[in-house]
Amino acid sequence: MQRTERTPAVSIFASCARPSTVLLMKVMGEPPGSEELRRATRERDFYLRLLELGGQTELEPFLEKALALVVELTGAQQGYLELRDEKSDSADAAWWLAQSCSDVDVEEIRSSISRGIIAEALSTGQTIVTSSAVLDERFRGRESVRMRNIQAVLCAPVGVGAGVVYLQGRKDPGPFSGAGRADAEMFARHLAPLADRLLVRRRIADAGDATRELRSRYRLEAVVGRSAALAAALQQATLAAPLDVNVLLTGASGTGKSQLAAVIHANSRRAAGPFVEVNCAALPEALIESELFGARAGSHSEARRDIPGKVAAAEGGTLFLDEVAEIPHAAQAKLLQLLHSKQYYPLGANRPERADIRLIAATNTDLEREVRDKHFREDLFYRLQVLPIRVPSLNERREDLAELARALCRRVCERDQLPPMELSPGALRAIEGAEWPGNVRELENAVEAASIRAAGEGGHCIESQHVFPRATGSDAADGRALTFQEATRRFQRELLERSLAETGWNVAETARQLDLARSHVYNLIQAFGLSRS
Repeated sequence: MQRTERTPAVSIFASCARPSTVLLMKVMGEPPGSEELRRATRERDFYLRLLELGGQTELEPFLEKALALVVELTGAQQGYLELRDEKSDSADAAWWLAQSCSDVDVEEIRSSISRGIIAEALSTGQTIVTSSAVLDERFRGRESVRMRNIQAVLCAPVGVGAGVVYLQGRKDPGPFSGAGRADAEMFARHLAPLADRLLVRRRIADAGDATRELRSRYRLEAVVGRSAALAAALQQATLAAPLDVNVLLTGASGTGKSQLAAVIHANSRRAAGPFVEVNCAALPEALIESELFGARAGSHSEARRDIPGKVAAAEGGTLFLDEVAEIPHAAQAKLLQLLHSKQYYPLGANRPERADIRLIAATNTDLEREVRDKHFREDLFYRLQVLPIRVPSLNERREDLAELARALCRRVCERDQLPPMELSPGALRAIEGAEWPGNVRELENAVEAASIRAAGEGGHCIESQHVFPRATGSDAADGRALTFQEATRRFQRELLERSLAETGWNVAETARQLDLARSHVYNLIQAFGLSRS
């Protein structure tokens, strides 16, 4: 949402609305505080809220704000809003949201889409209002209506088959009033074109989503991105998921190997079992065998009682070994035995334990080189990489950067209990133009720091100077040491400026010389604020 676009529209509308309210008072001859004035004020506030809704660029926050508005407007106890995209070729092109409803309530309301109150509103295109559904001859025959003793209901269609707004119960005693019905119908009428704009936007985005088909068949809710590089990794992960074979994830640090391991587990037959993650690089070498395989009491100085290991903790589920190259040789031999025989010996034990686990390993080092250098067992390497999957770097999926940054911004604001923040278009362009050698982990750290800086200034919008506080503008030298990111951005800016000058600002030729996509050159020009002199 761009505040610079929304604020002028609101101020103009408000300046027009207030004199009309005063004029209405004079014409009606009513004193301040009259019912007519209150009604005019409510309508003015309603349209201002609609203007704010029109500034939404994403469907999910739009639904949330829209439902909150109509529930507040009508004084309903519960609300349900659903939008459909009839032009989409998706089998399930519907988005819905409920407010103050239990899971049972939502299930009953959604069952009414094919029959009952909602079905009648959708089929007739007319608003359905009843003071008591349990007494209404049209609906009293429904078992759910009788069991839940449903009273006041107001259900209005959104557009022609585009969706429905369903309101149930009143905060004040009595049925929905005629004014409440008029408010709901006005809301539904104005909602339709706003929703259609976002549905078209979503349809266009889906057309360029290489992960779309995979998302329709697998549990990938936590995965952010739609690039072809990400889709290729997910395709391999979903192929491996049901097979219960060992998987080796490779790729640079911070690319999301842990998340991909969780995806494999969530889509496997072991999804109901535990997912146990172990960072082998964080474990002391002397304790790694005990941490993995457990120890009997007295087997070492720290084992004052029997200690179950991570293998036992993962029983029936998945054991994920991150940074597997850091496991010492002694533990490698025991891990090989586990993979070969499904048995292992806890430290100090003289009888083996059986293990029913699936193993996923990950590394950011070249294991083949480690094998050649005799740092990693060759037989264990071949046991681990039954299905190797390479996780792409952010540089290979640059089209995911903006979506990733938005998702990370929401996550860090919630985690750090910061006010909700949004990334400005300038900040997103700066992020898309930057290099991220630390990949998603580095991007998350940068977004978290930017959110804290913006919140500290009392703002709700993150600008490029919050993301790169010492690497924007002229980048004037001040005698301090540059960070890697700052030095990289300064070099990129100088190289791009020089190349543009040499080609007479021919972007296509500049892209060819720098071996970049032309769209990326445009992103860099905007991110650095360059202009042709």
